[in-house]
Amino acid sequence: MTAERDLTRLLAGMRPDLDPGRYVFTTVDGPAPAGVAPVVTVTEAEGLTLVVRQDEADAAGLAYDYVAGRITLRIHSALDAVGLTAAVAGELARAGMSCNVVAGFHHDHLFVERDRAEEALTVLRRLAERSGSFPH
Repeated sequence: MTAERDLTRLLAGMRPDLDPGRYVFTTVDGPAPAGVAPVVTVTEAEGLTLVVRQDEADAAGLAYDYVAGRITLRIHSALDAVGLTAAVAGELARAGMSCNVVAGFHHDHLFVERDRAEEALTVLRRLAERSGSFPH
């Protein structure tokens, strides 16, 4: 499958999908503790950031203050595509929602406030519908 670069096609075909899990952002000084399987890691000067399922963080005694829902955009977006992150984050911002975006090789993953994740999904689906009506 060829990765998509065209912004209109990316938005129209993004097919946002909400994972039923609850995710948290936490940080550790060394490697991830046993029993914790991060879905995202970021190495920073201050420590290793982990995005993990909330139940795993709780079991490992990891501190966090933000519980997120994970929305995956099911279109295969090119890593050099321009504007997708800005468009989806901007649309969510206009609805008063934060959005933490992580790009994987095949898909973009949006971490939004868990209590508003269904609402975020609706906002993104409406954006896709509007984008699909634009000429290509």
